[in-house]
Amino acid sequence: MMRASVSAAFRRPAPMAPPAAALLDLAGARVVLGDHVTPDGLPVSIAPGPSTLFGPRGVTFAGAEGPFFVADTGHHRLLSWRRVPTEDNQPADLLIGQPDFFSEGRNARSEVGPATLNMPTGLATDGRVLAVADAWNHRVLIWRELPEHSNKPADLVLGQRDFASGLANRGMDRAGPDTLNWCYGVTIADGRLFVADTGNRRVLVWNAMPDRSGQPADLVLGQADMMTHDDNAGAAAGASGMRWPHAIAVTEGRIIVADAGNSRIMVWNGMPNADGAPASVVLGQKSFGNIDHNRAGYDPSERALQMPYGITVRDDMLICADTANSRLIGFPVEELGMDAGATALAGQRAFADKGDNRWRFATRDSLCWPFAVAACGDLLAIADTGNNRVLLWEAAP
Repeated sequence: MMRASVSAAFRRPAPMAPPAAALLDLAGARVVLGDHVTPDGLPVSIAPGPSTLFGPRGVTFAGAEGPFFVADTGHHRLLSWRRVPTEDNQPADLLIGQPDFFSEGRNARSEVGPATLNMPTGLATDGRVLAVADAWNHRVLIWRELPEHSNKPADLVLGQRDFASGLANRGMDRAGPDTLNWCYGVTIADGRLFVADTGNRRVLVWNAMPDRSGQPADLVLGQADMMTHDDNAGAAAGASGMRWPHAIAVTEGRIIVADAGNSRIMVWNGMPNADGAPASVVLGQKSFGNIDHNRAGYDPSERALQMPYGITVRDDMLICADTANSRLIGFPVEELGMDAGATALAGQRAFADKGDNRWRFATRDSLCWPFAVAACGDLLAIADTGNNRVLLWEAAP
């Protein structure tokens, strides 16, 4: 009788993933906003109100005490709490984008204006200025001072000539230094404004906070010039192009971009001074030329990503909302070398695990397609988009 031989490669055990350190408090979120369920654990029908959320995709803190802002994307509004919430489902204090807390609809079912919104996503503030990526109006709205009453109109608009306009790239078939197309992310850092101009496959940079509506950007990353808007800069994936940039973080002089469409994070080790400057480092892929989800595997790992939409920095940790893997992972900032691995995890039990809410009902320590994350001291805010809620969750001790 013949015996079948087994290749040594098949007999070799698969490499074990390193154990993950706890990124967030193992007890789960301290506060849950927008989490309304029936006694049997099923979610209730989502209707707009002062304490409900529908697919929130943006969060930001103005300070340790507040205000705290949430982009309630599906309801086309911005919610604000004057102080950081301390109780589950605490109602918001004010809103922008709708006539009242119980109304919804794109641009408040009316015309585009200085206090209307259509799929608001990215949020950023330096504690004084507030910027909102009003994605489907293809613009960024800026308030020079934090709004203190509902529906305070924005002071200036970027991406459009005026507050009444809302066409992608101002209705042109090309991009420009003063146009936007599905802008999903916005960041204020080091006196600069960064915008993830997602539909144009680029990141725009204003070297100082703009002071007039329609002001053109000073620098572009992801494209060789301000006019083109090609996927991966019109070439094979590399260190310069992008597919779906969604969020930007800045720390210690590094510029970090979540390139969700290529399932990777791009890192510039210094502030670029030329359009289309190549990134220095990539995370989530072995090289700049690789772009497969989870490195062409089903399961993730400490080095694999699947559509990472959100990033932030807390202390010495880069935190990534690895959206399609329904988890948060943390990379030590000092170790952001080529293809560096994550060391900390939240939302899943191990780096190789995936699944929305770990394939169960939502709990205080589970996630379903998180789109954004923001940090303030030891507290993280997570737009847990697939669960229609926001988590306020403390870092692991």
